[in-house]
Amino acid sequence: MKIKALIFDFDGLILDTETPEVEVWSDIYAEHGFDMPFDLWAETIGGYGISNFNPAAHLNQLAGNSLDVDALRTRYQLESHKRVLSNPIRDGILDYLTTARRLKIGCAVASSSPHQWVDTHLARLGLIQHFEKIICSDDVPPGRTKPNPDLFLKAADELGVKPNEAIVFEDSPNGVKAANRAGIFVVAVPNPLTSRLEFEGENLRLHSLAELPLESLLARFEF
Repeated sequence: MKIKALIFDFDGLILDTETPEVEVWSDIYAEHGFDMPFDLWAETIGGYGISNFNPAAHLNQLAGNSLDVDALRTRYQLESHKRVLSNPIRDGILDYLTTARRLKIGCAVASSSPHQWVDTHLARLGLIQHFEKIICSDDVPPGRTKPNPDLFLKAADELGVKPNEAIVFEDSPNGVKAANRAGIFVVAVPNPLTSRLEFEGENLRLHSLAELPLESLLARFEF
């Protein structure tokens, strides 16, 4: 089967937006004498609507409802956004996109985040022109983001390919589950944060896309 499309997650895969989020909340929790509950946060990585964990409310509860929840959220948003803006594109991403264009392989983003977040960052990073389609949480029914398969199936459909003609690149267990449910080959590329999680079901795992050129990867999947 010839691979005709590549489908990329965004948060944590193209740009590591996840590590800064946990780092900031960990700092805030520590200032109040508590540990950030990573296991609860982990349930939210790569998908929305599957966990109702709210770190500001959770920390306030631990502190005996003595904190300003809105102020905590505002601080988190400002500090994490600043760190995200300082992060580079993850290794190998641009090489994969330029090689895909040369080989005439379609590329899409499929993200559980909204367009306002994803499109803004892709444009800022100079990557948006590399993607024929950008599929986000706004494009599927509520509650149907990862680990449900809808985002990946819609991306494949809009690229005009069958699920078995695509490869998904994911950094999270929820994303891998979504790709499995969509029937699409999936390459797991954990970031420093998600490498702490347990993965199951990936067809291949890489430390970064720089580890294996796209043409070498295609040779493993095409038959």
